[in-house]
Amino acid sequence: MRQRNVFYFWLPLFLSWLLMTAEGPIVSATINRLPNEVIMLAAMGIVVSLSVMIESPIINMLATSTALVKDRATFLLVRRFTVHWMVLLTAVTTLIAFTPLFDVVMDWMGAPPEVAVWVRPGMKIMTFWSAVIAWRRFLQGVLIGFGQPGKMAWGTAVRLAASGGVVVGLGLFSTWPGVVIGAVALMAGVVAEAIFATWAVRPLLQNQLGPTAPSVADAAISYRQLFWFHLPLAATSLMILMVQPLVTSSLAKLDNPVASLAAWPVLFQVLLMARAVAFALPEVVIALSDGPQSFAMIRRFARNLTLAITMFMLVFIFTPLSTFYLFVVQDMTAQVGKLAQYTLVFYLFFPGLTVVGMWLRGLLIHGRHTTDVNVAMAVNLVVTAVTLALGVRLRLPGLPSAAVALNLALVSEILYLAWRAQRIIPIGLFAFSRARPKPTLPG
Repeated sequence: MRQRNVFYFWLPLFLSWLLMTAEGPIVSATINRLPNEVIMLAAMGIVVSLSVMIESPIINMLATSTALVKDRATFLLVRRFTVHWMVLLTAVTTLIAFTPLFDVVMDWMGAPPEVAVWVRPGMKIMTFWSAVIAWRRFLQGVLIGFGQPGKMAWGTAVRLAASGGVVVGLGLFSTWPGVVIGAVALMAGVVAEAIFATWAVRPLLQNQLGPTAPSVADAAISYRQLFWFHLPLAATSLMILMVQPLVTSSLAKLDNPVASLAAWPVLFQVLLMARAVAFALPEVVIALSDGPQSFAMIRRFARNLTLAITMFMLVFIFTPLSTFYLFVVQDMTAQVGKLAQYTLVFYLFFPGLTVVGMWLRGLLIHGRHTTDVNVAMAVNLVVTAVTLALGVRLRLPGLPSAAVALNLALVSEILYLAWRAQRIIPIGLFAFSRARPKPTLPG
């Protein structure tokens, strides 16, 4: 295996993530140009935070499907498992959006009343968000597992075209509130992507996964085994996405809450786009790991990604690029934009650290040590919660204290992942930057 092989497998996955993360900035840029933009942007941030937290158990369905779907029997099993999650998460969203549980959630998050009143209509529109996400993540994992990651990127392009077209069209030609326009656009995007994924997987269902296709001898897995394989990954995703509501809750309890809540979604979107290089990495590790040589190549690739994205952040933060993006592209108000620009400095190394963490996570998932990934995220969540609580107690500035919490939590997670990964690969804490002789990969 050569670096170019890793790059060309990673590239469509990265493009898919990048296109997906571009959806948020398009929505927020449109909302910023509509009436009552600060309140609407703050409400949209809470809608997205709650929606992604609810969908979190099925985010890693991509990894589960990639790792376990090898023949028709495993495809049908994982499909049934996915449908069960779709029903459960739709029920959870319905309870929050349509019952008095909504008020309990808003009280827990400390959302200002003038913001909370606009969150409910957004959540109602997002009722089937998690179900649609679960279905397309399952199918995308199948495509990646059978060596067709490019179709995932095309699907995300379809999603971006749908959501971007809807949000711009409604922003120009309707009088709907910004949060309603944003939620409708996000739903339109994921539905379009799910339809594309359903169409894209059809050739596999007629050939490698068809009724007459041969079974893979060592691929057999029971529903119980599938459940225990995915559960740690589901818990990991839940904890990852719980960070968003934790941050928004702490911002709501500190000084200048409306401005901070309006700045946070834009900051989060910048970080999502910057970390797209990392989010594509676990599936690369899972799909391409095959012995010591592949380990060395993927490690080198991850190291280069870390350096590249850190250089990009350096240029973006300390040149007029950030000013142009925040005040021209996003059209942010002076108060909110300056707050976001100041806070970006605290995230200089955050995307690079994410690459390291995702590389280690991929190694452990490939070796079926998913519980270690789960525990690592628990470490991350605990450190985040404790640091945020300390910031609230000491009345520290909201966005900077959130940045310190997220960075400290990520470093803690990486240290735990590196420690646990040494059980299956003798990587050492310094192996990310120098070679080690003959590491042994599982499977």
